[in-house]
Amino acid sequence: MANPTYDPAALAIDDLARVLSTAGGRHIPSEWLQDDVASGAPTNPDGTVNVVHFAAWLAKEARVGD
Repeated sequence: MANPTYDPAALAIDDLARVLSTAGGRHIPSEWLQDDVASGAPTNPDGTVNVVHFAAWLAKEARVGD
């Protein structure tokens, strides 16, 4: 079976969870990402996520508590 290809500028939440889980070596539930979106994480108009924008949002959120 061929490896799937992903567009990092437009990932569905489930695909983002799969990519992050694979890259990070620990399971990231899509529910966590849906919670992030509900908390203000940026999405594209179609509901997909740009990985760079999402990472920048996470970094900003991490700094809020500093």
